[in-house]
Amino acid sequence: MGQAATQPSTNWHLKENARDHHTSKFSSKELIVRRGQAFIVTFNGTEQPEQNLTFIAETGPKPSKLAKTQATFGISSAVSKESWSAVLQSTSSNSVSISISSPPNAVIGRYKLSVRSTSSDSSSPASLGTFVLLFNPWSSGDDVFMPNKAECDEYVLEEFGIIFAGNKNHINSFGWNFGQFQEDILNICLSMLDRSLNYRQDPATDVSHRNDPKYLGRVLSAMVNANDDQGVLLGNWSGNYEGGKSPSSWTGSGEILQNWKKSGFKPVRYGQCWVFAAVLTTVLRCLGIPTRTITNFSSAHDADGNLRVDEFYDASGNHLDRAADSIWNFHVWNESWFSRSDLGPSYSGWQVLDATPQEESGGIYQCGPASRNAIKEGDVDLDYDCPFVFAEVNADCMYWNYDPATGKKTLIFSKSTVIGQFISTKAVGRDDRVDVTNDYKYEEGSKKERDIFKKARKKLGLEDKFDPTAPTPQEIDQKPDISGKFKVAGPLEVGKDLNLILVLANLQSDAKTVHVNMTAWSTVYTRRPVHEIWKDSIPVTLSPKEEKQFPIKISYTEYQQQLTTDNTIQVTALCHVEGGIQVLVQRDITLDNPAIDIKVLGEAKVNKEVDVEVIFTNPIDTEVMDCVLQVEGNDLLRGVLEIDIPPLKASEKSSTKFKLIPFETGPKHLLVNFSCDKFADIKTFKMVNVID
Repeated sequence: MGQAATQPSTNWHLKENARDHHTSKFSSKELIVRRGQAFIVTFNGTEQPEQNLTFIAETGPKPSKLAKTQATFGISSAVSKESWSAVLQSTSSNSVSISISSPPNAVIGRYKLSVRSTSSDSSSPASLGTFVLLFNPWSSGDDVFMPNKAECDEYVLEEFGIIFAGNKNHINSFGWNFGQFQEDILNICLSMLDRSLNYRQDPATDVSHRNDPKYLGRVLSAMVNANDDQGVLLGNWSGNYEGGKSPSSWTGSGEILQNWKKSGFKPVRYGQCWVFAAVLTTVLRCLGIPTRTITNFSSAHDADGNLRVDEFYDASGNHLDRAADSIWNFHVWNESWFSRSDLGPSYSGWQVLDATPQEESGGIYQCGPASRNAIKEGDVDLDYDCPFVFAEVNADCMYWNYDPATGKKTLIFSKSTVIGQFISTKAVGRDDRVDVTNDYKYEEGSKKERDIFKKARKKLGLEDKFDPTAPTPQEIDQKPDISGKFKVAGPLEVGKDLNLILVLANLQSDAKTVHVNMTAWSTVYTRRPVHEIWKDSIPVTLSPKEEKQFPIKISYTEYQQQLTTDNTIQVTALCHVEGGIQVLVQRDITLDNPAIDIKVLGEAKVNKEVDVEVIFTNPIDTEVMDCVLQVEGNDLLRGVLEIDIPPLKASEKSSTKFKLIPFETGPKHLLVNFSCDKFADIKTFKMVNVID
């Protein structure tokens, strides 16, 4: 190259390389490739291309060969599996094409590539530019290798997801736009890594660990929440979301990640579990780690690590918010797919990561990766955070009566089959629910399931330890004289009265006198009580073996002001049986929002306008105000479209039209979120097939 070395001009073959590396969906002018696979680069400005060329690929603030963040390699005749290598493809009078391969365990991130000619007297390398290297689930040597191609398409390339919510009696779902290939998202994901506590403490060491999906998954589970590290999202479960956006109003991750960057990396307000999980899905899919969201119904938050969740009620039947433990209607976390060289092959596969800040792990709010196989087998002594995840799906529940005046607590009853039900995720290639409960535990109530529970307790040292807070065997064995349940009698819809029936049955052959204290509270989905809605108490006499029904009506006007955006109400009846033990009857109710409908008027074609109509009918007999429509959808429109809608009178129908100009072909999802003063976040989505 001589002393007057010119800056070579580089052709990164963006289109061909992106096609070969499954990175065509990224909207970037920079080369994005996957590790363990060759890519082509052509450059000119070398006088004799066939002379000895040496390439340098380096990443991070202090590139070093020892830390595997710098590689120096010449041209060889064949690809190396263990290290970076370059193979000559073709040369012409002034340019050279090289095929460059990285090892399957290379550090991921943004690299600088430079070249120097060994025959020239100038030894300073010439820069060819930068490229980004990602994980490669299509490559058998990669820790994240996923043999099933349809699963790679879903868990890495799919930008639309479905998240399941509601409660175990009433599962509902909504769409989410992960948007991992949207403009600038990859850069934001790389910034997340550079803003982590690990990077701040020791940048060079942190970057050298970025070849390991276990390490990155754990670091990112901490960075998605704002606790400890000024991460992406601030959690809020109070029911009051002033000063930010209510967690249920988001429809995709892109807006959240963009807002985080735009604000100078200040935490975005607010998130709850599915928002943390959806953002982590976006980030991990973006980096190439196969990831999905998982919903666990009746999910335990075992704060004290005893595999037991305690709930307390006062004599009136109010659910007391006094325990650190809780049972959430549902909780959403992530599973990512990678091998566990640290634990052995039987623990590879799906790994649980949870970005919701619940308990500290290693001094900060992070959780996982916990091997799903380890959870199923009760191997709770394995890294990372297995006891917490095991409890989420397996803990035993204890329901106590607590007297605030004396501090005395008495066990009402305990249950070992309540926690961890209908564990759900979206099907591969379809918009359906798949139940994965059997992948987390053996059949509830089976001997194997109880044996695994005992094994876990033993590994945690709980079997031999005296626990002063535990109920006595006498308390556990006591048998109630009556049984009770709440039956639903009528529609569960916001805007309609709530009709229930309390059914009480005398199990004994002598008459029973019962005093029933009933309450209804609005809650958030974690079952934290927010506002009292209704209370009543009734005296009941039951003849031997008699069953009685008591209708309960809670009118819309009674609950409307108190409802949270989760539309959840907890109804409780505490039955004081004369001369017997108390009986607790409770039910968590999730009310459905009214429906909203999307119509695409005409064919959706690339770069052509198409009209969309959104129809909503006000189902209640009062006017609704402050109506806002939010619309988003990858490849259909950029960013989030917000449309203000005029107030709607009682039973009035509104039709809102807007235009889309799709910019990619194929099946796309349009997501809509409608809110007003009486209904929060009515969501729906529609598949739009875009043609040429």
